[in-house]
Amino acid sequence: MTHDLSGGLVRPASTLLLLRDDPAFEVLMVERHHEIDFASGALVFPGGKSHTGDHDEAWGDHALGWAEHGEDQAGLRIAAIRELFEEAGLLLARRADGAPLDVEPAPMDLRKSVDRGETPFLDVVRAAGARLDLSALTVFARWITPPVTPKRFDTWFYVAHAPVGQLAVCDGRETVDACWYAPQAALSAAERGERKVVFPTRMNLVMLARAASAAAAIEQARGRPLVTVQPEIREGPDGRRLVLPENAGYGAISEPFLPGM
Repeated sequence: MTHDLSGGLVRPASTLLLLRDDPAFEVLMVERHHEIDFASGALVFPGGKSHTGDHDEAWGDHALGWAEHGEDQAGLRIAAIRELFEEAGLLLARRADGAPLDVEPAPMDLRKSVDRGETPFLDVVRAAGARLDLSALTVFARWITPPVTPKRFDTWFYVAHAPVGQLAVCDGRETVDACWYAPQAALSAAERGERKVVFPTRMNLVMLARAASAAAAIEQARGRPLVTVQPEIREGPDGRRLVLPENAGYGAISEPFLPGM
């Protein structure tokens, strides 16, 4: 799935904005471990790189919407659901008959085994008698890391309702905290310096904060044209600046470029 854009290899990745309205409109965020090399210590949405196993054709029997979304998009959605399972222990799935899935909290050892690639995520879903609900995910945004960065990702952001009755618990390895934030509260915490929030996360929190509820956020995403965002680094009189395309829905964004933001 790795592909080449002008500027080097780019790894496909998926991120999930999981929403709830209990007691108010909130999104699930996890704090990255301080020893992780990418976005260490930052507050982010669950997500990560797409793996080969996410695109296994065998998912066609264990993922609702596999044929509807096409192999590439279905695999990216499976990656988002897998990363959510690994990092927060939540499973976006249904029973074979389409009814909501009642699951016990996943053992941490199992989550870590999936994360290490020792246990295929497909085997976990199959053993649970479940089918991943790919149609529960709605495309929210797509960002491609600019060429000046050492690691580049083509990241699809999805939005979905949180599964009822499941508890989010961090994995203790990649993430050290799992918490629910009102989008504006997360932005305010970053402004006060209480939380580290990297640029793409902050911009998508701004977009998310325009909605008053989970349903409204998903409806807005469905009605918004998808514009792929590849931030540009432009030289100006006050130094290099990070600029977003104005038609991407974030407004006229031009900020000082700080490596690692």
